[in-house]
Amino acid sequence: MEDIIIGMLLLTSIVGLSIIVERGWALRAANIIPPVVESALESCRTDADLPMLRGICEQHPSPLSRLLLQAGERRGWSKAENASALETSARHEIARMERRLVILEIVVGVAPLLGLVGTIYGLIELFSGLSQTGMGDNNALAHGIALALNSTLLGLLTAIPALIFWSYYNKKVENYSVEMAALCERFLMRAYHPDAAAETQDARVRRGPS
Repeated sequence: MEDIIIGMLLLTSIVGLSIIVERGWALRAANIIPPVVESALESCRTDADLPMLRGICEQHPSPLSRLLLQAGERRGWSKAENASALETSARHEIARMERRLVILEIVVGVAPLLGLVGTIYGLIELFSGLSQTGMGDNNALAHGIALALNSTLLGLLTAIPALIFWSYYNKKVENYSVEMAALCERFLMRAYHPDAAAETQDARVRRGPS
């Protein structure tokens, strides 16, 4: 039983570490919002610039690139329809960025519980040994205490980093989603510049003369 508990704790720690490393690599800014794509978007101000932006997005696949390509393919749609479809696509991209984070969340919850199971089992072993040999067997006493403490320590050492990185990655995905939404909105405003100009004019009329 002792080997099973320690083995499960070690397996949980390996899984947690693997997810931390994999998501750390996948959620780099260069993989989500490539600077070259963002720069091309800033340079894309007319319809003549769209092929350049499309080519760069195809060369640098990323969540932002896919969203811009989809928005460009729907240029024939109205701005409202394009924006609505883009929101749906953005939710899919966010779900892809959050992939495997649920495993890290499970590690956060499971590791301390496994450590607690090891602690309880260690105490059971301790008191079982005392009932059979009394206080004279220091080896049995030390073994039970060591198992309890080692299990607790390993569970906490697994859960604490997993919790830190789970929170960090979730916040990172949230920041990326806000930034991509702003960039996509900027693209739509430029792609539908007549609509954007009309909206600006309407806003000025509602405000009245300054």
